Amino acid sequence: MSNYVRPTWDEYFMEVAQIIAKRATCDRGRSGCVIAKNNRILVTGYVGSPAGLDHCDDVGHLLKATVHEDGTRTMHCVRTVHAEQNAICQAAKLGISVDGGTLYCKMTPCRTCAMLIINCGIVRVVCEYKYHVASESEEMFNKAGVKLEYIHDEILEYDKQ
Repeated sequence: MSNYVRPTWDEYFMEVAQIIAKRATCDRGRSGCVIAKNNRILVTGYVGSPAGLDHCDDVGHLLKATVHEDGTRTMHCVRTVHAEQNAICQAAKLGISVDGGTLYCKMTPCRTCAMLIINCGIVRVVCEYKYHVASESEEMFNKAGVKLEYIHDEILEYDKQ
């Protein structure tokens, strides 16, 4: 008899998202995304520039500052498309409905990703970590009835945050 313990579905899909992230082309987040439904992978995505455009890993970041209502300032790389956006675009290109699905990602989706997730009918989001400016997305998911879960309760830290 074996002592091996199979991963849960959430653990399995999160590990797949971590492998997908290895294709990412921006080292600030290097994240991947999996959208699954009925315990089957529908699509994946990773952080990267739009097709045919320069990648951060090749030419550097395109950083923009955002000033928040409380006066705090954060830096964001705008050269890339987020992993969640790329997964949703992949579903659209392939004609795959993600309605009723679960999205697995590295950190709390940004505001734009949250809006796309809500509008394409995803009902559950599982994040490995919290994002440092996540409260707006968390509130949107709550109001829209999208279940949001975290594997780790810590905020993910990275350079030039």
